[in-house]
Amino acid sequence: MSEGTYPQALGGVSVWCDQLVHGLPEHRWEAVALCVDGREPVRWELPENLERVVTIPLWGAGRTRLRRPGRATRSLFHAALEDFMVALVAPPDPDPRRGAAQRRRFLLALRGLHEFAAGGGEIGSALRSNAALGRLQDRWDDVTTMLGRGHPALAGRPRRLTLADAAQAAALIGAMLRPLAVPPVRADVVHCAMNGLSTLVAMAAKWTYDTPMLISEHGVYLRERYLEQVGGDLPYAVAVLLLSFQRSLAGAAYQVADALAPHSEYNRRWQLRNGADPERMWTMYNGIAPERFPSARTEPEEPTIVYVGRIDPLKDLHTLIRAFALVRRRVPDARLRIYGAAIDLPYRDSCAALIERLDLVGAARLEGSAPDAVAAYHSGNVVALTSISEGFPYSVIEAMACGRTMVCTNVGGVSEAVGDTGFVVAPRDPAAVADACTTLLLDPDLRRDMAVRARRRVLDRFTLAQSLEAYSSLYERLAAPTLDGRTPAGALR
Repeated sequence: MSEGTYPQALGGVSVWCDQLVHGLPEHRWEAVALCVDGREPVRWELPENLERVVTIPLWGAGRTRLRRPGRATRSLFHAALEDFMVALVAPPDPDPRRGAAQRRRFLLALRGLHEFAAGGGEIGSALRSNAALGRLQDRWDDVTTMLGRGHPALAGRPRRLTLADAAQAAALIGAMLRPLAVPPVRADVVHCAMNGLSTLVAMAAKWTYDTPMLISEHGVYLRERYLEQVGGDLPYAVAVLLLSFQRSLAGAAYQVADALAPHSEYNRRWQLRNGADPERMWTMYNGIAPERFPSARTEPEEPTIVYVGRIDPLKDLHTLIRAFALVRRRVPDARLRIYGAAIDLPYRDSCAALIERLDLVGAARLEGSAPDAVAAYHSGNVVALTSISEGFPYSVIEAMACGRTMVCTNVGGVSEAVGDTGFVVAPRDPAAVADACTTLLLDPDLRRDMAVRARRRVLDRFTLAQSLEAYSSLYERLAAPTLDGRTPAGALR
């Protein structure tokens, strides 16, 4: 299961999904893709063992209710709705035991909403009803009264929740809950490529068929939802409700999952902080086929810094461009080549405008998508990544395998990938990025020594064969029932 990725989009998560499907041909696969409206084209060549692609549109027209829910179903909804609303308005409890209780209550609320949908109810319409919106406003008032206006957890929160804000939040959350209303998938294991909305599909399968549930996380889904709201245009109260929903959902998914496979120790720490059980966690790094990323034999004639990845705000290319302006003061003939598809067109335009404003036109170029990633990595002396959020990025280990030294920001599992074979600096710090790039451009012996060690590190730790073997073993453990019929990991239900 994935949200906004495989097989309808490119990017690191999609690469990983494709690796699993192609790399484990002995397994039969179904892909469940959460998407915008269901019209997204498939962007990948699908192998024969991928038997079906199921799309769940989140933002198109909702399904028409086929029958009026019975009285018992409606009663179940109202009981579930109460815990659901409380989770949306209540700040997280810092006490571990009370925090765990909050996550359990939210999980039970989600199950109640799933059963309401299975009984004929339409979750989105029910959340937007006058009664539900009034209850949401009442619960908001209750929390404000109970904690008091001066409580730090309520800092910046409006005293009252307006009807307009309640309706907007209910409409957005209702669309996000659509995976609970589709027929549950039938499988031996349901593997979520990320936390968040895709876990609703796995929860429904678990509640209906007792299917083992596995979650991988490349980036930290919840952290990226918080970053999305920085500078966002949603009303403050709506953003609070959406983030409360995402936080509660992430914690509930960690509770119910049979196994968690974070892609870095950084991600593992985030999962633990949000209630994950360390006994059900295995860190599994991404891997590449090193033969597809041969080490470069030469370097470009001009000192060149290369970026390869998406043109996206999370990659913080503004920091890279500003750093390059500083590099040019010490290395006047330096060049910057930025390869990547523009996920966010206004952001791409802002990068172009920044290049012009800093008088870097010609020296720094937006090259568009790289038809040959290896050639793109080889075109630089140094490869840079200045993201503000990452999981365990393929671009880092691909560049390392290509015999290129990295300058990266210390986010996600980047430092775990690079180790001592490159420079890892603080995010949003152009001066630190510039110092590292300048050092490498002016010291070829250091640069080449690090590059040799970088490729060796990939061969030792981050190969595709190692990754596939680890996942195949975990699938077998999850799918094999014990004597009492439960999966080996066990799970909270």
